[in-house]
Amino acid sequence: MTSTNAESDIRERIRAHKQWYHTLELAPGLVTPGWFDTRKVVDLLPLPPSLEGKRCLDIGTFDGFWAFEMERRGAAEVLAIDLLDKQGWDWPVNSPPDVVDALAERKAEGDGFELALEALESRVVRRELSVYMLDQADVGAFDFVYFGSLLLHLQNPVRALERVRSVCNGLLLSVDAIDIGLSIAHPNRPVAELDGFGRPWWWKPNALAHVRMLEAGGFELLQRPRRFFMPPGPGQPRERPTLAKLRNKHGRNAILRSWKGDPHSAILARPVQQFSW
Repeated sequence: MTSTNAESDIRERIRAHKQWYHTLELAPGLVTPGWFDTRKVVDLLPLPPSLEGKRCLDIGTFDGFWAFEMERRGAAEVLAIDLLDKQGWDWPVNSPPDVVDALAERKAEGDGFELALEALESRVVRRELSVYMLDQADVGAFDFVYFGSLLLHLQNPVRALERVRSVCNGLLLSVDAIDIGLSIAHPNRPVAELDGFGRPWWWKPNALAHVRMLEAGGFELLQRPRRFFMPPGPGQPRERPTLAKLRNKHGRNAILRSWKGDPHSAILARPVQQFSW
């Protein structure tokens, strides 16, 4: 296949994919219409400039942006884990079947990751594995772990962080959604909003609660958390401001997310020494 035909094929497959989560440049000028454009925040995060020779883990990889970024920074090996099977997600018992099917369809059996892997000629390895099931006897230990935008969707985020700690021998970069209102109202108190209604959206912490989650999971901070907005990508529709939406918190948040981005916090940490009894 000529390079022109290959480019045309990739372009068509990008269009055919129902929904992209990550905005990825798979070839010059060939960009996926992601829900988020994570390319814009790479330089804002405390990612090591070089991961040369390091063994890395990307948790909840989705389309694989961060896994491919770690590989680009020289990682010797990158394992990307995710759960494609909707049955393994933390669904509240009141989740309607149509919502379950609609959200599961976004994963599209991981087709986005597979297309990106092929187009980038990447060596990243993906496994279907829950963060709750991380075990050093199974996956080994990692020098660098990226754990992004997943604590929000976990019923037990601290338990998940404990499992991450069990396989992390180096650094953890935790990047997750925070509640900007609670962060302003309670700057010195760790608090979180509990959702858990109809979909796997559970805990929305304020900035300090994100810190406390990591500490409770067995990590210590290496620098002050960085707050930023995860920018919307070309695949995310813009919410049209209306008086009705502006009158309630959820409406205001939806408008903020779709125009400025989703409030996030990034924390670089390392495991604390193992407790001895």
